[in-house]
Amino acid sequence: MDVVGVKGAGATDSGATDSVRAGNRTVPIHRPAKVLFPATGDDTGLTKADLVEYYRSVAPYMLPELKGRPLMLERHPDGLDGPRFMQKNTPDGYPEWVRRAELAKKGGTVTHPVCDNTATLVFLADQACLTFHRWQSRADRPDAPDRLVFDLDPAEDTFEPVRRAATQLGELLGELRLPSALLTTGSRGLHVIVPLDGRSGFDEVRAFAGDVARTLAARDPDHLTTEVRTGARGGRLYLDIQRNGYAQTAVAPFSVRAREGAPVATPISWDQLADPRVTARRWTVRDVLDQARTRPWSQVPARGRSLTPARKLLQSLKP
Repeated sequence: MDVVGVKGAGATDSGATDSVRAGNRTVPIHRPAKVLFPATGDDTGLTKADLVEYYRSVAPYMLPELKGRPLMLERHPDGLDGPRFMQKNTPDGYPEWVRRAELAKKGGTVTHPVCDNTATLVFLADQACLTFHRWQSRADRPDAPDRLVFDLDPAEDTFEPVRRAATQLGELLGELRLPSALLTTGSRGLHVIVPLDGRSGFDEVRAFAGDVARTLAARDPDHLTTEVRTGARGGRLYLDIQRNGYAQTAVAPFSVRAREGAPVATPISWDQLADPRVTARRWTVRDVLDQARTRPWSQVPARGRSLTPARKLLQSLKP
């Protein structure tokens, strides 16, 4: 990756502070030469300046997927070799222009960060936030999910069972007349995302997702399962619907994953699913912008669907 726009990005002083222009703000970048992804083999590794420039470059494609949504941040201040922090609350020291959303939790509230602009995205990258995990609802309607997520989790780190399961799930969703989108997780699996109209609550959405998953598993019980217990899955792919709950999160599109080579959670089209070169970690920070420019989700309707007709269709499929 060519690093541009970060003053002093080539500096060797890990304690330096530089800056980058992001929208109408100038955001300080602390320790830009700090190595977050160590060099391995043919990979030269990534510094914080590289991470900042990646997120600034991908902002036009990523921000629409983050806008208005409460976030959980996955931070690695000392890079992959250091500790990981999962951060929900917004520290008092964050700039006042970083949007906040105070939302209910059991026994109190949490003030989540919300990323609506490039300056916030760059600021959070400076905080060594590698991965952004987003809610399925928006901050102004936290109880009304407008996304349903199926997480296809393979028993082993191989993508072919994921490809097969996603194809089967896509066919079932087609029978239910629900458009859907595909997201490689940048880790091992794939998310199948169904845009919703926001008129159903989390309990209703999760119950529907569970019914869909059980219907699909019944069609291919040798390869698919809804069994939560790992030991009871028998090597079958797990159809995980647990992300469809209040305050549950899923990795946001174009997020960097904390794995060797800096793979990225990447939107793909349904046509691309059949490509044997496409895997969960196919794209990295070095080439994902080319994929983003193809607008792989352009065929997904902007308005989400109601679950009411789909629920009736699903009922009709049961024996």
